[in-house]
Amino acid sequence: MEKIIIETSKYLSKEVYGFCHAKYYRRGNPMSTTGFLTDLKNDISYVSPEMLAQAEQELADVLTTDFQKLVDAFGPLMVCGIPRAKHEGYYRNDQMGLRRVISKVAQANPMLEDGTSYIVRHTDTVTTHRAKWGYGGNGEMPRPGLLKDTCNISGAITGKNVLLVDDIFTPGVGIDEDGIQAMFDAGAENVIFYAVARAGGNMAGFRLCA
Repeated sequence: MEKIIIETSKYLSKEVYGFCHAKYYRRGNPMSTTGFLTDLKNDISYVSPEMLAQAEQELADVLTTDFQKLVDAFGPLMVCGIPRAKHEGYYRNDQMGLRRVISKVAQANPMLEDGTSYIVRHTDTVTTHRAKWGYGGNGEMPRPGLLKDTCNISGAITGKNVLLVDDIFTPGVGIDEDGIQAMFDAGAENVIFYAVARAGGNMAGFRLCA
């Protein structure tokens, strides 16, 4: 697991620790260890129930190990997730595997509180990973305050140490930084960020820890 510091920016008022399980490579690249993330999104080409089940199991194995390491380092944590770009109800059940697995893994660890229902999207935003091909759909592109403006955030976050989870951290886009700031603004005592994968190349907005 890679440890990083996410730096202050127009999205984020203070530095936070972040952790990434692996670097992200496109499907088919021999370096890829997180190809299951594409299957879990299930929004480009058909993914069979068998492939989805396998992808969910691979993710569960990763999160079970990494979340325990974070608990060992930081103690009890409330686990929340960056919601998908469109409003709650837009996605089919077979497109919500990431949240489902995060919830399952959190519930299985007595040191974790399942907060996967505490951030709920009510207004569409652009799907950034599809926007480059013209399929980003309705809504705004990333900007400071977007998550707060497009999501309902539970008051249960107040005073908690939050582990904020996303599938892929893409430096320079601002989605995750905006989400971290939203947790602080909602009263979180501390926020630790975790991504299953980190998009490579761009080093804007973060630095590696020794």
